[in-house]
Amino acid sequence: MDNKTDFKPYVPAEKITTELTVTSIIMGVLLAVLFGAANAYLGLRVGMTVSASIPAAVIAMGVIRIVMRRNSILESNMVQTIGSAGESLAAGAIFTLPALFLWAAEGKMGDPSLIEITLIALIGGLLGVFFMIPLRNALIVKEHGTLPYPEGTACAEVMLAGEKGGANASTVFAGLGFSALFKFIIDGLKVVSGEISVRVKGFTGEIGTQIYPAVMSVGYICGARISSYMFAGGVLSWLVIIPLIVLFGADITLYPGTTPISELYASGGASAIWSTYIRYIGAGALAAGGIISLIKSLPLIVKTFGGAMKSMKGAGDVSGERTARDINLKIVIVAILALTILIWLIPAIPVSLLGAFIIVIFGFFFATVSSRMVGLVGSSNNPVSGMAIATLLIATVILKVTGMSGIAGMSSAIAIGSIICIVSAIAGDTSQDLKTGYILGATPKKQQIGEIIGVVAAALAIGGTLYLLDKAWGFGSDELGAPQATLMKLIVEGVMGGDLPWTLVFIGAFIAVVVEIVGIPVLPFAIGIYLPVQLNACIMVGGLIRLALDKLKRDDKEAVVNDGILFCSGMIAGEGLVGILLALLAVVGADKMFDLSVKLGIPAVVSDIGGIVLFAVIILIVLKFTVWKKRDKA
Repeated sequence: MDNKTDFKPYVPAEKITTELTVTSIIMGVLLAVLFGAANAYLGLRVGMTVSASIPAAVIAMGVIRIVMRRNSILESNMVQTIGSAGESLAAGAIFTLPALFLWAAEGKMGDPSLIEITLIALIGGLLGVFFMIPLRNALIVKEHGTLPYPEGTACAEVMLAGEKGGANASTVFAGLGFSALFKFIIDGLKVVSGEISVRVKGFTGEIGTQIYPAVMSVGYICGARISSYMFAGGVLSWLVIIPLIVLFGADITLYPGTTPISELYASGGASAIWSTYIRYIGAGALAAGGIISLIKSLPLIVKTFGGAMKSMKGAGDVSGERTARDINLKIVIVAILALTILIWLIPAIPVSLLGAFIIVIFGFFFATVSSRMVGLVGSSNNPVSGMAIATLLIATVILKVTGMSGIAGMSSAIAIGSIICIVSAIAGDTSQDLKTGYILGATPKKQQIGEIIGVVAAALAIGGTLYLLDKAWGFGSDELGAPQATLMKLIVEGVMGGDLPWTLVFIGAFIAVVVEIVGIPVLPFAIGIYLPVQLNACIMVGGLIRLALDKLKRDDKEAVVNDGILFCSGMIAGEGLVGILLALLAVVGADKMFDLSVKLGIPAVVSDIGGIVLFAVIILIVLKFTVWKKRDKA
């Protein structure tokens, strides 16, 4: 199948079947908002997001085939195309936009307007789709046998196994329901602890775990390898660096702290040391990790861009057979020009004409790179954070040199970085979806319209989601650490001349260098340094469950593991939804109505034991829907 002429899609080009229907649009929009909000919540908590394509696909197949009694694989594909756009847009937005809220909390600027957040997300998403359209023929068609696009191909395989669509959809919905219940018990009713920590007398380190099903699900989906790197980073920061700071710091007041380290530890324990010092070390490690990943990818990036430019013949096809038609290239070019002008002219977006020019140049370059790299190594290995860091550094330097400094320059830099980050994320998602469509025999033009619909829906939802979460708990808090956005904020402040604890930042950067030298992937390790060890430990539990299932010696091992992925995807969505609901209750002051911890006077020890029991129940339920699930013998 190396030659595109040898490939025959599942639905032949000459066959016309339903794709972009009212049903697919409504279902797709609902899933875009659902997975967008859930992934925003998840990413702000743990610094990672997960792909929504496969769970969206199985939900679509389950509803369309089982409930609506219709049988169009291309209609189901359209649902996942629209739905997955929400997850990708959320991933790009949460990496950068919360920095504006962090500055507002520090009193450096007013809260960003809902219009500003929505427009930045919308323009970034639309540019990501439009930049990818001319590349489809080059990357998806001409290199079909060369670029595997792992997620796109896997999604197509799941949809081709249509007979199991109903059962698989029930697995996703079961995960959603159980997770929603557990989340409400932990953070709504508050009858059990959501986090359990253990300290050893005479030692200032701390270890423990969170109880949340979505956090554990991240570990299962990422696997034991990535989970172990994150946990190792947490062990280094909480069981090595924090004890060293307390041991050698003693009565010293070390910037950015304002009290002696011994007093800080006495009042807040290891968590106080982590929030005051370790976050800067973690930010330095994250920044260095992003830059290292980008440098390592540079040869591939250059080759990718050059190859894509050479092979763009036939881009934007509107003639020929159904499976070769794209949105007209003239419309694409006009749309890109119009969006560029809007970036400059709309007062709500703090970007000048120079900034708009930077966005177009870097946006198209990184969209091209992202589209090809996800084809080679998958979306999870796409160095989006490295691209965002590089863009922010260059944009901030250019803005500072041209006289745009202070908070105006910093907010402009974040807006530029946000749009480009979203462009990269959406371009990668669009290419995966178009790969799925190419295998199934979808009409590219209709898929591209579907991507646009998904972007619009998700952009309208993401602003409200960010506002709600910030109002309820605040970014940078224990509930929502927002690691990438905090990092982007530090980078911009550093370049603009802000007062940062550079020693701590450089310590983190050199830890990242050492980790890279010994051959450990830097970014998961750096995220582990930055995040609380209790969160990393919960992720590690999920990774260990996945490892145990991967080691099974059963004929249906692949089905067992895949059921776990679907169930955990549902758990992520369920917890995200209840998290948004609890944030809404907190904002309106209704959260106390459900809080039973004070009303019942539950002792801390009983709450901790309840948390451990609930965690065991969560693990057993995952096993129930994987290892102990009844399957047809066929």
